[in-house]
Amino acid sequence: MTRGARALVAATACALLAGCGGGYTPAGPFREVQDAPGPQVGPPTDAAPAPAPGSPTPGTGQEQPGDPNVLATDLAVPTGLVLLPDGTGVVAERETGRLLQVFPDRSPARELMVVPGVDTAGDGGLLGLALSPTFDQDGLFYAYLSTATDNRVVRFPLGGTPNPVVTGIPRGETRNGGGLAFGLDGTLYVGTGDTGVAALAQDPASLAGKVLAYDVFGQPVGAGPVYSSGLSDVKGLCLGADGAVYATDDAATGPDEFDRLVAGGDYGSPAALPGSLPAVLSVPGGTGGLAGCAVSGSFVFLGALDGRQVVLAQLGPDGAPVEEPQPFLADEYGRLRSVAVDAEGALWITTSNTDGIGSPAEDDDKVLRIQPPASDATSPL
Repeated sequence: MTRGARALVAATACALLAGCGGGYTPAGPFREVQDAPGPQVGPPTDAAPAPAPGSPTPGTGQEQPGDPNVLATDLAVPTGLVLLPDGTGVVAERETGRLLQVFPDRSPARELMVVPGVDTAGDGGLLGLALSPTFDQDGLFYAYLSTATDNRVVRFPLGGTPNPVVTGIPRGETRNGGGLAFGLDGTLYVGTGDTGVAALAQDPASLAGKVLAYDVFGQPVGAGPVYSSGLSDVKGLCLGADGAVYATDDAATGPDEFDRLVAGGDYGSPAALPGSLPAVLSVPGGTGGLAGCAVSGSFVFLGALDGRQVVLAQLGPDGAPVEEPQPFLADEYGRLRSVAVDAEGALWITTSNTDGIGSPAEDDDKVLRIQPPASDATSPL
């Protein structure tokens, strides 16, 4: 399909989706999608097929020298991370609002756009990132970001101005959440934080300390937007092979948790109540600071900021760990945040050493791609 044909498909999809705005009234800096096309990023075409692993990417320059595990350097707190159908990745910088395309052959990263209206006070900013369930047709990105007054989810094509999907998520100086993931049925799951007010996780009238569920237009799925509650700071959401939704929860006190979510489930923050659900696994706070998560078959990979590692665990047929979680890349690249698994089983990982807490190296922050010590993309959970 030619670029012009893809543009026609996207335009048609936008028309069907009520102007790509889902019928919402734009607020603040978010206006209707611009007509001018932005950078073309999407699935490979006959005219521009995806490069073979390790081959040069046309128009992006030569491979960078140095550590072969490092795909990109000198980033400003990369948080959101998604992998595109063409084998490249897109990362979101918390501090600048930039989206950057990163190449597996280590060609220089390419700036795609700057997301407007982002407020970076505290640990807020441009946080989670997800691809539309119909990205091949509409090219839409979803992002979780902080404004001066709230946290919200927006959607946009590259080069377009974001339109609100979910607004009014409580915003604090810290613990702002940011997890985003689409379920197999197209449900958008949104992980929020308790903003430092732990009691909000149990407040049914608040969107804080929850995982929320919406359709692609931002309409609540089921009885209401709250899917699971009793969570402290959900920075990462991911899917198992069976479609189960998992969350990382960076607890204010006590161990961090990796939870398998169920509708109506309460996960016991700030204090376990009768009926609270247990975690799939717990990670001590000193080695935790759980952020991103990825599941590949029976293996789980968790980015651990405070632990300066990826936590690796294998789950058995009953969904419980078969042995104690193991550290991966411990103290090799500093604070590790977002993780994703590509089609070849390699882990993409973002570092988070320039966030004001870490100790940055001269070329931090980075995006890494490395084969993990164990993977099992074909073994169902």
